[in-house]
Amino acid sequence: MASRKFNGFKKADFNVFKIDGLEGRMAALQERIQPKFQLLGEHFAPSLTAMTGDEMQYHIAKHARRTINPPKDSWVAFANSNRGYKMLPHFQIGLWETHVFVWFAVIYEAPIKEAYGEKLIEDVKQIRESIPADYVWSKDHTKPEVIRQSDLSEDEHKDLFQRLMNVKKAEILCGIQIPREEAVTLSGDETIARIEEAFQTLRPLYNLTKKTAVS
Repeated sequence: MASRKFNGFKKADFNVFKIDGLEGRMAALQERIQPKFQLLGEHFAPSLTAMTGDEMQYHIAKHARRTINPPKDSWVAFANSNRGYKMLPHFQIGLWETHVFVWFAVIYEAPIKEAYGEKLIEDVKQIRESIPADYVWSKDHTKPEVIRQSDLSEDEHKDLFQRLMNVKKAEILCGIQIPREEAVTLSGDETIARIEEAFQTLRPLYNLTKKTAVS
């Protein structure tokens, strides 16, 4: 990128995921999207450090294990380690072809998964009050399907959290999706403001992980 300023996401960024073949799509990811993730990483690592009290590092998805199938989405993740993020509670900013996503995530590699699910159930009423109705939940970071906060009853929320405790591959993600059609109309500053607001809203879910003991 000629400029070191984040200028938002454009149609061409989303269209990267229409490119056939691993090599071609990865080349476009590296050329178009990863420089933007770099800028977002540099911007949000310090602000997430200030927000959480933990030294947050950013990690741009490399998709290094792929040999045939091109990635259907990509992201930059933030966690309290420079060695990786998958085993830790983390935040993500990323793209599918259809939308931008902003997540707080505890995925299946995290050793706190079971204990965190228990903590979420204990705090379910407070979580339901603090997470806005238009936010969404996911139980699998590899799929674009989500459940709107407004569509979940308290019992369904508990079932989601119970699943995190009992199913080996279960995950929990909460955040926002910005549809492609809207995302391309936002300036860089507007996009950053939306992400910042989401991270602030999701902060209590991160803080709850600090109260989670792993046996």
